[in-house]
Amino acid sequence: MASYAIIGFGCAGYYALTAIRDADSTGNVDIYSDHPDAPYNPMLTTYYASNRLRYEGMFPFGELEDIALAYKANIFSNTAAASLNAEQKEIILEDGTVRRYDKILIATGARSLIPPLPNDCPERTVYMRTLDDSRNLKKLLETENMTSAVVVGASMAGIKVLEVLYNNGMDTTLVDMSPHIFPLAAYPETAKRIEKRLMEKGVKLKFSSGLSAIRKGDETALSVECSDQSQLPADVAALCIGTRANTSLALAAGIQVNRGIVVDQDMQTSCPGIYAAGDCCEGNNLQSQTTQIIGLWANAAYQGYTAGANMAGSKKEFKGNILHNITHFFDMDFIGFGDNRIQGTVITFENKEKDLWIEAVKKDGVLAGINILGGSRISGILKNHLLSILQNHHQVISDMQKGVLLREGLSEELIRQLEGGSHDKN
Repeated sequence: MASYAIIGFGCAGYYALTAIRDADSTGNVDIYSDHPDAPYNPMLTTYYASNRLRYEGMFPFGELEDIALAYKANIFSNTAAASLNAEQKEIILEDGTVRRYDKILIATGARSLIPPLPNDCPERTVYMRTLDDSRNLKKLLETENMTSAVVVGASMAGIKVLEVLYNNGMDTTLVDMSPHIFPLAAYPETAKRIEKRLMEKGVKLKFSSGLSAIRKGDETALSVECSDQSQLPADVAALCIGTRANTSLALAAGIQVNRGIVVDQDMQTSCPGIYAAGDCCEGNNLQSQTTQIIGLWANAAYQGYTAGANMAGSKKEFKGNILHNITHFFDMDFIGFGDNRIQGTVITFENKEKDLWIEAVKKDGVLAGINILGGSRISGILKNHLLSILQNHHQVISDMQKGVLLREGLSEELIRQLEGGSHDKN
């Protein structure tokens, strides 16, 4: 009987478990998690902190006991792997216990980036990655009288934390060293429109300025010190600067690591029999054909299932993904598909009646990326269109899909441009 181990139990770990059981109903599966919670989506933590989501709603796959029963798995909560002997496929636990397996998956995820800067007020500094982070924010909101907040990091996580603080009646300021909001996803003109809407709601914005320190405040709990020497007084500071892959276990075991753990299309690492999936490892950017960390829930799910299937003897490949973001905040939807670093011909389109804005970039006559404000119902069609271009070099949108796009407010001219028509405008 085969034996499998999964280190880390988030999205990737869960889908790996389902794939193992799809291919092997009798093998032994041990799961090691360094916290007591069932798998949850980190992007839902702000909803729980703001009471928009019940605690039970954090866990899309159910409770640990139910998962263990349904998939015949042994789940060891609050049990971290202290080290890994990759060649022998051995996991060494913190109490010194050594356990050997046929196949091992590293699915340790990522952690919030905490910059090594002076912080005199850690009790009023929050992050937003883990369920514990959301509990901390929730406690602050319920027990402290706070009227002002500074959020550092104009990211998808940062805007959601900003929204929570704003909706709790706080005077809010968003800070980032980048020149505009969503620097990894938004094109400049789309970013300007988002920023305009935020400022109309009273949100203060400060870009091209980084974080230097968090100091004790005079009239407020703290003061955020920026790289331009300015001071932003606030009652709470939220740091949403980014994440770092949890690679220390793999690195110490001699497994190849760049910014994340390096894997092939089977999700196998440089050590045979050891796999990795999710935010701890790199994935293939289908546009650049380079590997990078793609910190998306769907990407972790695909990587996890691919890893689990191959661990259990089924042949499955995951060729990669495109960068994509879909988020709702401050009564608007932002959708971004593709690598916004690619430059080319810029196409813009606005339908004021539909409250729809589209900004796209074409390189060498081929769609390379698209931003959408509003129009969430067209996101699936346009994402699949971009994927079809990358994977099959197919640029035609079907008549049925065109009908949907026209009904949702796109023009025939824009659709021709997205398909690769000859009416591009600089």
